Amino acid sequence: MSVEILMNVTPQESRVAILENGMLQEVIIERNSNQGMVSNIYHGKVHRILPGMEAAFIDIGEEKKAFLHASDLRFKPSDVFNGDTPNEEITYPPISELLHVGKKVLVQVIKDQLGTKGARLTMHITIPSRYLVLMPYTDSIGVSSKIEDEQERTRLKESVSRLREEFNQSSDNESNQMHGFIVRTVAEGISEEALRADMMFLCKLWARVSEDNKTSAKGAVMYSDLPLLQRVLRDVVGEKIEVIKVDSREKYLSLIEFCTTYIPELADKIEHYPGTERPIFDLHGVEDEIQKSLKRKVQLKSGGYLIIDQTEAMTTIDVNTGGFVGHSNLEETIFKTNLEAAQTTARQLRLRNLGGIIIIDFIDMREEEHKQQVIAALEKSLEMDHAKTSVSQLSSLGLVEMTRKRTRESLEHVLCESCPICEGRGYVKTATTVVYEIFREISREYRQFDARELLVLASQEVIELLLDEESDSFAELQAFIGVPIRLQGEGLYSQEQFDVVLV
Repeated sequence: MSVEILMNVTPQESRVAILENGMLQEVIIERNSNQGMVSNIYHGKVHRILPGMEAAFIDIGEEKKAFLHASDLRFKPSDVFNGDTPNEEITYPPISELLHVGKKVLVQVIKDQLGTKGARLTMHITIPSRYLVLMPYTDSIGVSSKIEDEQERTRLKESVSRLREEFNQSSDNESNQMHGFIVRTVAEGISEEALRADMMFLCKLWARVSEDNKTSAKGAVMYSDLPLLQRVLRDVVGEKIEVIKVDSREKYLSLIEFCTTYIPELADKIEHYPGTERPIFDLHGVEDEIQKSLKRKVQLKSGGYLIIDQTEAMTTIDVNTGGFVGHSNLEETIFKTNLEAAQTTARQLRLRNLGGIIIIDFIDMREEEHKQQVIAALEKSLEMDHAKTSVSQLSSLGLVEMTRKRTRESLEHVLCESCPICEGRGYVKTATTVVYEIFREISREYRQFDARELLVLASQEVIELLLDEESDSFAELQAFIGVPIRLQGEGLYSQEQFDVVLV
């Protein structure tokens, strides 16, 4: 599988498109006016304690207070009561005993502000680099589960343990604190020297963060993650990358410099796209795919289709056969549609960056083997997803429940806002419904006030209906109340808007 990364840069925003075998799989957008906060470390201050929820709101200098749950607190050994016997379950004290309003805390953002909710925080700090992830408050060493070779896992764990001891005894580590590390997937086969350089960088960075935290004011950013383009090179890029194209000369040079220092094997894969003929996203059909990803309906090659609805609580995906009639029998037609839908669903989740609870309503299948194959196809297609996913088996109602880790806004929320006409409902009242509402309002006004004349202001569609199909009803109402009614079309009114004015 060949992977191609396209980077489109303007003064207002940066956009990254990831193509696998020529097909768009992921789009990441970062706007200068609204940059993501995930991985940022803040000098926070406790704003409010919520004992009933075992949580606290933390002021990190943003308009919306950030949320810190008790499970994300960092405990000292003295904070925990272990009981009298070794087998007794550990009990944690209430959050109100560990935090108080005004207390200063060092916190890290693990989930961006989403809608009306503030950022989600943790006190379990982690700082990633190319090959390692630093965990300053633990002393454990872990290896990515994606490195399957046991000998390589042992080698990496022993190397990191040896390097940590070496660094801990050196004069560079004045605090003499033993840090924990996670070895990342890209470290497979990497030399000990590269691991040493990564460890030195991370430990020095953490020493600076710790020092700055002592004198910083509330809301100060102690550490912020790399800009989007460099972050993609660090996290997403692997050995299967064919080419990285960037349409900004300035960013091209900065990426070359970054790769030469930190990821030398990628430097020769970065190309500058001058864009003299067509914009880079247009050339590869990315703009069209982005527009398609904002629609509810996703067409399948077989003729079937998906309907994707994103709500506050969850995302639902409905699978339909559509125009696909198959070539043998109904069960086979349904099975093939569901198989294609499983693969397309996995792609759409990445492309739209949908997270949280996701319910997939596959077409009902009778054969147990077909059900298992559809679930297996979904799980296999999700393997390429960088976000953590969990898939359950088909329920008795034929639904598949799954979760996908959500750390940033979905593509729809980044690019769109609720419709001011329907206010996010997705539909508006019919012109006929509005006409009948106008009739009721006229009757109400007539009974309440002594009017000599009434003026109805409404959209042009509603006025035309009053003068055409509903003209008889309108005339009867006018004769009944005995007051003339004037109609006036307003071009700026939506179909639901109207006013009945006393003249």
